[in-house]
Amino acid sequence: MSSDSAIGFNPTIHAPNRLRICALLDAVDEAEFSLVQERLDVSASVLSKHVSVLIDAGFVEQRKATRDTRQRVWLLLTKAGRAAYKAHINALREIVGESDA
Repeated sequence: MSSDSAIGFNPTIHAPNRLRICALLDAVDEAEFSLVQERLDVSASVLSKHVSVLIDAGFVEQRKATRDTRQRVWLLLTKAGRAAYKAHINALREIVGESDA
């Protein structure tokens, strides 16, 4: 691994479920917790643990609101989270010998 790829590689994001969360959120402005749970095919508790790690790192924010008399939670990548995710993907591409070009 070159020093450039080491710089962008992010162990917090690299865990498979957290990488999938970031990938999903990178494609949208925000996503409802239940949709992310469904797409990842994980329990609410597993998703919650991974989201908490990403929130603690400053990569994900959650927005809570009441809809249809139920509290709903939406997740979104922060600016720092989006930058860290993109840098991580670029580091992975470099590791496997691909480039953006």
